[in-house]
Amino acid sequence: MHLVAPVLFAAEEGEFHAPTMAEFFPDIVLFEGTPFAMNRIMLIRVLMMVVLLLLFWLGTRRMRVIPTRGQSLAEMALDFVRVNIAEDLLGKKDGRRFLPILTAIFFTVLAFNITGIVPGLNIAASSVIGFPLTLAVVSYVTFIYAGIKKSPGNFFKNALFPSGVPKAIYIIVTPIEFVSTFIIRPVTLTLRLLMNMLVGHLLLVLLFAATQFFLFSGEGFFKLFGVGTFAFGAAFTLFEILVAVLQAYVFALLTAVYIQLALAEEH
Repeated sequence: MHLVAPVLFAAEEGEFHAPTMAEFFPDIVLFEGTPFAMNRIMLIRVLMMVVLLLLFWLGTRRMRVIPTRGQSLAEMALDFVRVNIAEDLLGKKDGRRFLPILTAIFFTVLAFNITGIVPGLNIAASSVIGFPLTLAVVSYVTFIYAGIKKSPGNFFKNALFPSGVPKAIYIIVTPIEFVSTFIIRPVTLTLRLLMNMLVGHLLLVLLFAATQFFLFSGEGFFKLFGVGTFAFGAAFTLFEILVAVLQAYVFALLTAVYIQLALAEEH
């Protein structure tokens, strides 16, 4: 598969070809047959990481008391995570401690999500399970580390044996708390991000593939359906931008919530 994949699916011999799951498993394009083999989605991830680093480097390389336009944009973006996620949930002291990881999570997820509507890329770099799962593990390790660092002897006790519960009820409560805290959290973080990006991509490709089919292969009245599918495709493209931002915010927010719960004396 070429690095730049076509947006539309070709309608060969007048037939409609809907998107399939094969879209998320493209052929190797670099270093095939080596441990460093990379497909199109991996290359998109590398590209977006370079773009992120470049943008923040350009915005912060010459910090001034009176900020330039680039510095102002970088500060606004960073302050959004600092104020609305880190400090709101963790307070100034703990918010400052965990700000780097929350910032990295938010902007990496946002950058990888937004590629789903970028012409020439056309697929979210977060729509394959490897990336969401890796970030979920990072979030998981972070909140466990925060809890153990705060209260080495009581973190697991507070997590599994919440106060105020009659001892006999722990037989029921403790397994539920274990599953909820140590299994459900990383699983839901992974699946929420993965499925939103996967479904969004399939929906957009389906609408634009239908547009191509109706306009170029349809006859007579059926060509008008292409106008409708194109309109829906354009609307869902805007919706995907909202979803990309929202999912980045939710992932970083939930990570901060889990850290906050881990830091609480009792929960």
